[in-house]
Amino acid sequence: MARLPRLTIPGQPHYVVQRGNNLQAIFVDGQDYASMKDLLREMGRRFGVEIHAFILLPNQLHLLLTPQTAQSLPQFMQSVGRTYVRTFNNRHGRSGTLWEGRYRATVLEAQAWLLPAMVVLEHQAVAHGLTGRAVDYGWSSARHNAGAQVDGMVRLHPAYWRLGDTPFAREAAYATMLDRGASAEMQEVVLGAALKGWVLGSEGFIEGLKSGTERRLQRQKAGRPARAQGEKAE
Repeated sequence: MARLPRLTIPGQPHYVVQRGNNLQAIFVDGQDYASMKDLLREMGRRFGVEIHAFILLPNQLHLLLTPQTAQSLPQFMQSVGRTYVRTFNNRHGRSGTLWEGRYRATVLEAQAWLLPAMVVLEHQAVAHGLTGRAVDYGWSSARHNAGAQVDGMVRLHPAYWRLGDTPFAREAAYATMLDRGASAEMQEVVLGAALKGWVLGSEGFIEGLKSGTERRLQRQKAGRPARAQGEKAE
């Protein structure tokens, strides 16, 4: 089956995944991680992309972001990807591709899905066995969103602000969510949507997006297609 064209909706949050080719390492040492983070910060400003959450894993990166225009996300990812590969190859004396094809992404309804998606994203370090607590992993936004340190690259989404009336209340509420973690089912739903390109949201949200694109936004329901009028049952 042909891949769906990527969907970018300005002003809506997107969950983005970019993986190493054959899941090979894309970060070898601390300088690699720092280079990628610098690129995300620079290209986010350049192309109008707000980053709400991020995690850099040894063989992949996950981003939760909102693009300002229809071209913001593809331009951002293209510039980050090309620049990082050039830097990585020069540092490590290699050539050729680093990425497993194009990045994967899904649009999600902020009110219902932004906070669960943040928890799934920042909990990936735990899911991959890199740390016992998400907030202890240094190459993610977890420490910022849980109030342990300040990261100027991260832009809080309005859905996060609704967690409390003060910064302390919001950070404490989110830290509790993060420590609770994400269930296997929730991880499967969020990551599956990102990798396959299906929108995460209510029927009303998805219907509202359909007017702006001819692309399919949901998985087709299982079962046989309905018979055409006049067609006889077997």
